[in-house]
Formats: sequence, C-alpha cells, structure tokens
Amino acid sequence: MALISAKTILTSLSLFHITLAYFFFTNPETIAEQALVYLLGEAMGVPMTTKFSSPTPVTSLLAMILLLVGLSDILSLSLPEEIWLVHHWGAQAPLRFLFFAVVLATTWFTTPTMPRRAGAGGKIMSRPIAVPGTGSGGGWDGLRNRVVFTLAFMEMLSWFWVWVTLREEARALQVKKQRRRNSSGGDRHM
Repeated sequence: MALISAKTILTSLSLFHITLAYFFFTNPETIAEQALVYLLGEAMGVPMTTKFSSPTPVTSLLAMILLLVGLSDILSLSLPEEIWLVHHWGAQAPLRFLFFAVVLATTWFTTPTMPRRAGAGGKIMSRPIAVPGTGSGGGWDGLRNRVVFTLAFMEMLSWFWVWVTLREEARALQVKKQRRRNSSGGDRHM
C-alpha cells in the first residue's frame, strides 16, 4: 500500500493548480523568482524570461485554464471510487504524464545552449546542441524558459507518482471486489 493515497495526491495537485492560477493571475513574477525555478533552470541551462514580470493576457488565460483544471480535478474525486480510481484517472494520469514529458523534452532539447564558463579544468560537460532552426519555432519559442521547464518537470513527476499509486490502488480495489463476490457467492450455496 502506498504511503500517500491517490486521492490525497490528486487533491494536493488540484490545490497546487488553483494556487498557481492565483499567482499567474495576480503576480506571475512570484513564480518566476522561486528558488526551484532558478535552480532547475541553472542546472539544465534553460534561459530566464522577463515575460512573467507582470500579468499579461497570456498569464491571465493560463490562470483561468489552471483554475478550471484544478476545480474539475477536485470535482472528479467526488465520483464513486471505482469510477474515478479506475476509469477516469486510470486514463488521465498516463496521458498527462506523457503530455508533460513531451513538453519537458521539447523545451529542453530545443532551447539554445547557454554559454557556460569553464571550471578550473578548462572543460565542462554540456547538454546536446539545440535543434537547428529553433529561432523561428512559432509558439515553442514562448515555451523555452525556466518557468515552463520547471512546471513541466514538476507536473511530469507528479503525474507519474499519481499513475503508479493509482495502479496499485486499482489492483487493491479489484482484489477487494473479488473477495466480496466470493464471500457473497459462498453464502448463497449454504
């Protein structure tokens, strides 16, 4: 059995989305200046952006989408356990994990390499060179920053955790249903 239940993880993730929505709507710079955003951005060589210095129409739209996702995810947890555990989240968790893994990989692999200073040895390890022609990537250009990278990274980790926990709890639910069927079926024959 998992240390933290899937319902608790999903509720926390939903509340996280609602909190992010508030900050993207009121003061997106708060998110851009977080230590985790800075740390992951520096470690992975993802550039900073000034686009989150004040609320814009794009950050307001993102806030509304995050609010809708957070509220609908919390609402889905009020369904009967078998429906949300097996049917709804059983399909949603792997899909969301895959989506954020693609966003994360695309953000990282298509971001131009930031210049780095060599240490005492004169050579440093670096990540792969960016894909040619990334300067005119359309909408992807707006996603190549630390905030998007960190959000995609955290979402990918969270959804993988949810997915693994859901599979474990779904198996336990099936075993419980099978025991109920066996115990009620055995009483009829007596």
